[in-house]
Amino acid sequence: MQKIIAAVILAPFALLYGIGVSLRDFFYRKELLKGYSFNVPVISVGNLSVGGAGKTPHIEYLIRLLKDHINIATLSRGYKRKTSGYLEAARKHSAVDLGDEPLQFYRKYGNEILVTVSESRAFGIPEIIGRHPETQAVLLDDAFQHRSVRPGLNILLTEYGNPFFTDHLLPVGRLREWRSAYRRADTIIVTKCPPQMSREEREDWIAAIKPFPGQQVFFSYYDYGAPYYIFNPKYNLKLEKDLDVVLISAIANTDYLTDYLEEKTDLIKNLDYEDHHFFTDFDVDRLKKIFTNMPKGKKAILTTEKDAMRLELHRDYLVEHKLPIFVLPVEVKFHFGEEEQFDAEVKQFLLNFR
Repeated sequence: MQKIIAAVILAPFALLYGIGVSLRDFFYRKELLKGYSFNVPVISVGNLSVGGAGKTPHIEYLIRLLKDHINIATLSRGYKRKTSGYLEAARKHSAVDLGDEPLQFYRKYGNEILVTVSESRAFGIPEIIGRHPETQAVLLDDAFQHRSVRPGLNILLTEYGNPFFTDHLLPVGRLREWRSAYRRADTIIVTKCPPQMSREEREDWIAAIKPFPGQQVFFSYYDYGAPYYIFNPKYNLKLEKDLDVVLISAIANTDYLTDYLEEKTDLIKNLDYEDHHFFTDFDVDRLKKIFTNMPKGKKAILTTEKDAMRLELHRDYLVEHKLPIFVLPVEVKFHFGEEEQFDAEVKQFLLNFR
């Protein structure tokens, strides 16, 4: 009942927001606002809603797919970073400089790709090309709404637990654009699907999405790896039902993750913060107290790869107090053996690019 009342109260604001979105879309379609194309292939990964669709793991999937074959650059906004302008990731940088997601790209693939941030994608891409003319493809992170760039391949993500076709515009729902904006996508991926999914359910989803001619629809899920110690990946943690776990995270939606941990461990406490939250001294001290007060036995602290980028800002404290924080890595997998089809679509786009 409270949700219904809130939706009624917020409906006028959602309408005003929608009018603004429609005007912006009209200006771009009539080319009163300019969208730029570039002489290098640009692949955009984004979503219609606010956070939580799994953009980072899907960007990493593309990195792994392409990095051994062509020279790749990633371009992100660098959300909540304390710097501004165009910046290329380097060893000296932290999440404060780059934001958590670009830093994660750099830590994992920085020896093989170029990682950059810029508030303006339309400015950042020319900077990449001018400074690194050897670049053969640019991956845009969270850029579906950023119409100033016209990507050659536009990949739209929508979350299994909150698909765009049942969602509503901000502030009533989580949509940043009208549902109809999905027409701009070349490929749609339903993310965070259950590990088991029937073909009948697949067909039901495709019928609900109503893809336009030429739009491909894929279904992905998360495959979690062995947790590793935050400051030394050589040390792994085995997940077991008698392992007491504290989860500390600041991601948009933890349901998928907590469901997984509840199957594998004894999840005692979930310290859940707003997305991209920079952990404070108070936060890590609270974490220490909770962990210390847990019953003796097998226990550990778990976090996500993205959260680890911000937690490591408290390295001295965490090491001094010997807090066993382990990072849970994740990779994207595709249902129905469609990895090859998705990979082929991406590669064909690159081969056909002119």
